[in-house]
Amino acid sequence: MESNYHTLKRTDNQLLVITHLAQMLTYVTGFGGLIVPLILWATQKDRVDGMDEHGKSIVNFQLSIIVYCVLSIPLMFLFGLGILLLILTGILAFIMPIINAIKASNGELPSYPLSLSFIS
Repeated sequence: MESNYHTLKRTDNQLLVITHLAQMLTYVTGFGGLIVPLILWATQKDRVDGMDEHGKSIVNFQLSIIVYCVLSIPLMFLFGLGILLLILTGILAFIMPIINAIKASNGELPSYPLSLSFIS
């Protein structure tokens, strides 16, 4: 007899909210904004409904933030465009996890603008 245990996922919007807000660890500790959501996604994607979609969005967004920060370094020598890119990236990286945490608490899917698709 086959068990349906593996196909059933629990609904846990609070964990999804925590996963989004864990990105803020970068502002507190200097790191962790990618690592903690990555661990939560990897360990809970088969157990929590929606975690796979939310986790992929978060990891893609965090990797995109890293790419934009690295790209801003050589752009600093071109009329200060890199500084502008760093400021905009910092604002986006601070606001979007909060917006998407609110969406997650309401059961909505996340949307991270300018996010590159590393994991699909």
